[in-house]
Amino acid sequence: MTVAALITPESVVAGIKGNGKKQVLQELSLHLARVSGLSDRAIFETLLQRERLGTTGVGQGIAIPHGRIAGLDRLVGLFARLSRPVDFDALDGEPVDLVFVLLAPEDAGADHLQALARVARLFRGPAVAQKLRQTEDPAALYAILTADNASRAA
Repeated sequence: MTVAALITPESVVAGIKGNGKKQVLQELSLHLARVSGLSDRAIFETLLQRERLGTTGVGQGIAIPHGRIAGLDRLVGLFARLSRPVDFDALDGEPVDLVFVLLAPEDAGADHLQALARVARLFRGPAVAQKLRQTEDPAALYAILTADNASRAA
């Protein structure tokens, strides 16, 4: 599975503003609603419920909020570069400025886990995150995320 299978150019946004994790999740939910056709409220509740189980702030300024949601027939991703870092209760205590949200159908099973692993591998090395932090152009962000080297990062 490639990152290009999870996102479209329309699901890459820059300049998301928020004063904290909850506000950022609300903004991301609005964007995801446009991409997925689902209710922004349902998306927000799904993401918030997952955050209550434990933070999705994985460290190094990166968060991967995710959840399973009714009414979805495929995996849907959204990447956002925040206008300024926010506290996301990340494992390393660092604020987050890069967020990759992943929504999966309720019955996604292994596909959901494979997609999460794929996204985590994308950010494992610092090179991709560094490139993403150097641009605010959504088209350039999409190109970085879906480049062959990013799609095959191990």
